[in-house]
Amino acid sequence: MTERDRKQSVAQENAILVKLLDPSIQYSDDPLEELDGLATTAGTTVVGKLTQRREKPDPGTYLGKGKIEELSLCAEASEADVIIFDNELSPGQTRNLERETKRKVIDRTELILDIFATHAQTLESRLAVELAQLEYSLPRLKRMWSHLDRIKMGVGMRGPGEKQLEVDRRLVEKRIRDLKDDLDKVAKRREREVAARKESMTISLVGYTNAGKSTLMNALTSAQVLSADMLFATLDTRTRRWRLPHWGPVLLSDTVGFIRDLPHRLIASFKATLEEANQADLLLHVADASNPEAEQQIAAVNDVLAEIGIDQKSTLLVMNKIDRIEDSRRLEQLQARFPYAVSVSAVSREGLDKLAIAVSDALSKSFSDVEIEASVDNGKLVAYLAKNGEIVSKRYGNEKLYVHCRIPTAHLGRIENQNPDAVIRPYEYTSESEESGAVGDVA
Repeated sequence: MTERDRKQSVAQENAILVKLLDPSIQYSDDPLEELDGLATTAGTTVVGKLTQRREKPDPGTYLGKGKIEELSLCAEASEADVIIFDNELSPGQTRNLERETKRKVIDRTELILDIFATHAQTLESRLAVELAQLEYSLPRLKRMWSHLDRIKMGVGMRGPGEKQLEVDRRLVEKRIRDLKDDLDKVAKRREREVAARKESMTISLVGYTNAGKSTLMNALTSAQVLSADMLFATLDTRTRRWRLPHWGPVLLSDTVGFIRDLPHRLIASFKATLEEANQADLLLHVADASNPEAEQQIAAVNDVLAEIGIDQKSTLLVMNKIDRIEDSRRLEQLQARFPYAVSVSAVSREGLDKLAIAVSDALSKSFSDVEIEASVDNGKLVAYLAKNGEIVSKRYGNEKLYVHCRIPTAHLGRIENQNPDAVIRPYEYTSESEESGAVGDVA
């Protein structure tokens, strides 16, 4: 199957959505709403939905016999081309379901991989998606190469079809090894790039897919990155400079969105892309406050952060899309549940000033409020302070320059090394001190 075939595997098709429900769990009014969004993002037209409450899936066909008959009739009546399960199916279950329904059957993981393949733009994300696809496909080769069954020889004979399957399997395994090597190189390069930026404070946007991370980034930095009302609009990391009031410039990065039951192979494949979040000084966890399942989505993101080992990082929860909340009691409930969250609307810009203040407070532990004494002609030092921090005030006296600035503590050692005549001391506020002096706006 070519990459083009993969990208178009569910495009322009009619789909029936199926989900097995756990009787012990209380679901929303439409338990297939998220799968509907995924299917639409992939380019299908949803023509039917089917659910079944069952404690355990059938080991052979996932659904019960009667429900499979109902599914077959529904697929025929609606002229469905593909059946999409909101669960992960085994290769055997997929094969049996296709035989019973006479329709193509894919599961949630394959659908997400298809969307990622369509949206991947950079070499890095394309490598990651291809690796995840091949690792998913490897145990399913017999289903994907169904033509082999027609040329396989009799019992006890190793037919040409089986030989071809082994050849295909070895080719896939070799490609997987090559992709992992390529991604290791990409990851090391990414680590070097991120490390090279450590002179600046770094903030990474994380959150559930379609929570509005890219829109928020545009609102804060005028970055003009792609933002769309669809799942997984962003797969590639974007980094822009944000002039944070009262602190100076920081680097703000957008990352791939997370989702419930995000395939583990995708998390591993996108390790290089998530390096920005791994190295960030602060995470902004952006949640869609207007979504009825906001709390579950926040929990799902926290699970992914724990899986990639960055759940202990300093994190600020941002409740986005408050302009879409019609019932004010809903927002009050969320604020009571998450009292330290900042409520904003990236579209209307409501709450962005409060967000900037909260981010400044969160970063304060890593900043120093100092006065630097240097020779009056040391313009290079002044330029360095302006670029990497915030100059609050300057004064002159006795051929000396005194600069009051707020700057990341990590910069102080470099300032001392490159300016041996400079004297750095903690700033002492007096009644005549300037206690304000913001540089730039949140824009």
